[in-house]
Amino acid sequence: MLGFVPPLPQQPGRPPSSGHMIVCGDDALARRLAVELRFIYGERVTLLLPPGRDANNPETPLTQRGRAAALFGRMSAAMNRAGNGNGTAGGSGDTNAGVEAVRIMEAPEPSDDVLEEAGIDRAAALALVYDDDERNIRAALTARRLNPRLRLVIRLYNRKLGQHLEELLDQAAAVAMPGIDPALLDASTTVLSDADTAAPALAATALTGSSKVIQAEGLLLRAAERPPPGPGERADPGLCTLALLSSTTNDPAGAEGSDSSGDEAPQLLPDERAVAETTGRGTVVLEAISRADPARSATRMGGRGAPLSQIFSRRLRWSALGFALAAVALVIASLLTTKDTALHSAYLTVLDLLGMNDPAEGAPAARQIIQILSGIAGLLLLPLLIAAVLEAFGTLRTASSLRRPPRGLGGHVVLLGLGKIGTRVLVRLRELDIPVVVVEEDPEARGIPLARSLHVPTVIGDVTQEGVLEAAKVYRARALLALTSIDTTNLEAALYARSVKPDLRVALRLYDDEFATAVYRTLRTAHPQALTRSRSVSHLAAPSFAVAMMGRQILGAVPVERKVMLFAALEVAGHPQLEGHTVEQAFRAGAWRVLAIDATPPADRNPDLAALPPFDPEGDATPPPSGLVWDLHPGYVLRAQDRVVIAATRRGLAELLRRQRSAVPGR
Repeated sequence: MLGFVPPLPQQPGRPPSSGHMIVCGDDALARRLAVELRFIYGERVTLLLPPGRDANNPETPLTQRGRAAALFGRMSAAMNRAGNGNGTAGGSGDTNAGVEAVRIMEAPEPSDDVLEEAGIDRAAALALVYDDDERNIRAALTARRLNPRLRLVIRLYNRKLGQHLEELLDQAAAVAMPGIDPALLDASTTVLSDADTAAPALAATALTGSSKVIQAEGLLLRAAERPPPGPGERADPGLCTLALLSSTTNDPAGAEGSDSSGDEAPQLLPDERAVAETTGRGTVVLEAISRADPARSATRMGGRGAPLSQIFSRRLRWSALGFALAAVALVIASLLTTKDTALHSAYLTVLDLLGMNDPAEGAPAARQIIQILSGIAGLLLLPLLIAAVLEAFGTLRTASSLRRPPRGLGGHVVLLGLGKIGTRVLVRLRELDIPVVVVEEDPEARGIPLARSLHVPTVIGDVTQEGVLEAAKVYRARALLALTSIDTTNLEAALYARSVKPDLRVALRLYDDEFATAVYRTLRTAHPQALTRSRSVSHLAAPSFAVAMMGRQILGAVPVERKVMLFAALEVAGHPQLEGHTVEQAFRAGAWRVLAIDATPPADRNPDLAALPPFDPEGDATPPPSGLVWDLHPGYVLRAQDRVVIAATRRGLAELLRRQRSAVPGR
């Protein structure tokens, strides 16, 4: 539980500063996003939250406002401990850092009056991150009407609706501001989903080994955690070394490294010297970057057999095969004994099987024996047909029901919870052809229809009850993903699963950092040989939402222990740290690294990086005519018209964006 820090009293008479940012939400993502904007990007932030519970009742939990103030207070203290004297992020020059730097308002709905009081007419960007799609849409339409120049970042779970809404709001901005720069118009409205942002990282924890596959904007980024090299060995850097893991990674009592871990924390984007001098630490290396395959439907758990295998049982299919072989044998016997034609012999045998032929009186003995055998075989046909009809009707009747985990299933992933996050993770796991068994307490949960359509085995029940995880065959699973919205439920399920299978790979969805650290340390101490990870959806998603509010494109976020590394697309123009420098000179350890370049002429440039034509680099510093180039030559000079893909820390990306905004006014 977060400790309470009294928030700054509301000051309705104090107008927000020009160019500030507004965050409206009702859950952890809103608070995380406000923290990201204030303490990483140094922006002035107004946080609009729904009213909390009765403050006079001491038994109620912290109100929304109290939780936000407590989080800001802890972040401010961490910033001060980091040595930033004025308490700001990156030297923004603001002397009012801490809780006072965030204006907290409470209102049930972001109505016209509420948004005007928050300073919507002078705001640079507005984030609508309510958990309700309809509320976000209503507020977006209202905000666009009140301030056509406002940059909107909207949280929507429905992807198709989000695409249409983005087009609608962009058209409204274009009508209100004729002649607007297309680049600014493209960034005026961004629709994101926290579930889509966090799902690849959550699904990656279930992969065999320590490989992580992040799919973003049609690109596949494959990173791998590698153990510390032995004495005299040198770790393979792959395409590049993205991070050095914390020194406590191999310590059973150690905790996952975070920003407050000091020298023991993981080092993001280290230089070659740091990699060479560091001993006893694992690494995260970028192994490959490739294009994603075209969209395809996920395979079903039933396998790749014929469609009949999903209608008729195996026993019935074997019985039908045996009957068919017997009929063929009778046809061959008739053909050999009667010296008749093959077609006539088959015809007579079918009539005998169906009991439609006259008795073979006066015929040779062989013909009479074959007729008797055919009649006996025909008696077996009737129950076989009845069983086939019953099974077909039973399959059609149960087609809408959920599958039970099949016998002998093993090496699968047990997924707990089919809410917004769990549903997206299920889709991602099936795209990777990883077998999944789902456990969900609510039979009407959001992801149940998807699990039914994909024929994913599903267990309906409370994971804290005895026998539920056994029904999901957790004792033969490769990993457990506990993604319910309740921290204690996820913890209880993980502890029980570990008691059943001590070496089980476990990833928990936890919100509170202190609680997550305690859980991680306890599980590592109890089971030092098993892999344990704790993930916060809001912690993974907040950086993407924050960068979108700055008007930039985020490709993906990769968790490195309890830190986050971002992959972003940037234009070189306006970045003094990039423009005119070689790829090697542009690299800044611990901040950013250029991974790829889009050399397509600006007039022909496609906003979707995955749609660009491939290009095979020749290993020199000559710019190609067009396309994406990976594994750049260190001597290639970055030009103003180039667009690059970078890996960056949150603070490194914030510094780049601040420098570009100051260099190119109005961007």
